[in-house]
Amino acid sequence: MAVEASPDMADAVGSFDPLRPLLTRVAYRMLGSVADAEDVVQDAFIRWLGADRASVREPAAFLRRTVTRLCLDQMKSARSQRETYVGPWLPDPLVEEEPVDDVTLPLMLALERLSPLERAAFLLHDVFGVGFDEVAATIGRDAAAARQLATRARTHVREARPRYKLDRERGLEIAEAFFAASRGGDMDALGAMLAADVSMWSDGGGKRPAAVVPVLGFGTVVRLHRSLAVHFARHGSTFLHAAMINGLPGFVTREADGEFQTTALEIEDGRIAAIYVMRNPDKLRHMH
Repeated sequence: MAVEASPDMADAVGSFDPLRPLLTRVAYRMLGSVADAEDVVQDAFIRWLGADRASVREPAAFLRRTVTRLCLDQMKSARSQRETYVGPWLPDPLVEEEPVDDVTLPLMLALERLSPLERAAFLLHDVFGVGFDEVAATIGRDAAAARQLATRARTHVREARPRYKLDRERGLEIAEAFFAASRGGDMDALGAMLAADVSMWSDGGGKRPAAVVPVLGFGTVVRLHRSLAVHFARHGSTFLHAAMINGLPGFVTREADGEFQTTALEIEDGRIAAIYVMRNPDKLRHMH
């Protein structure tokens, strides 16, 4: 027999659910993990259930503050875990038809170098458009300090922000051409797409084979792909679809071990400046 929700529960759900996508975006941008973001948002919902909701004038501000504080608490332990992470750390891939903001994968990596409070101030104000009075109340500082944190963060991440908007269709065309050249072993075609200072970052998390340090420079990246092409010729790599991944053009594949893989390409002046490959199955679980 179905159990009807109480009026109080229905009221809490009704006011919370429209805000869930935004709250999840805030948590994901703070933590870089889809699963952790979902856990934080669910924890915020439990707190919302127990709150005196009648006294909350702005539920969105209250919940955004709750989520941000939960993320700040979680980031303390996350930082120590990153220190023992095997190989380069990349955020969980978000596969989107159209990016919902300008926080691309390179910017998320730059945010990792900020203090938790700098990251919170920058994201809340610069990305989500929150005023400094609310930012200050959220992070437990005064408005002047919150403004200074955001300014300092902005200076640190300036180089990681997109210099110009790449046409989405052109970006996906380059991604598909990169897949064809890298899997087919056409190193001339692949080389023509790469910038001279191209880099490649692979996150296997110690769970699947991946380079444990970034691969830097044109010659090194081409040599690695020449070796990978031999592997792909023997074992295959199935193209599933092109997509925007963390704001960058890329593609999703199923590899010979049956696992998903995402490849995101940072493109500058028509050439690939960086390649980001996610192989860690824990970070791809949400894609199933």
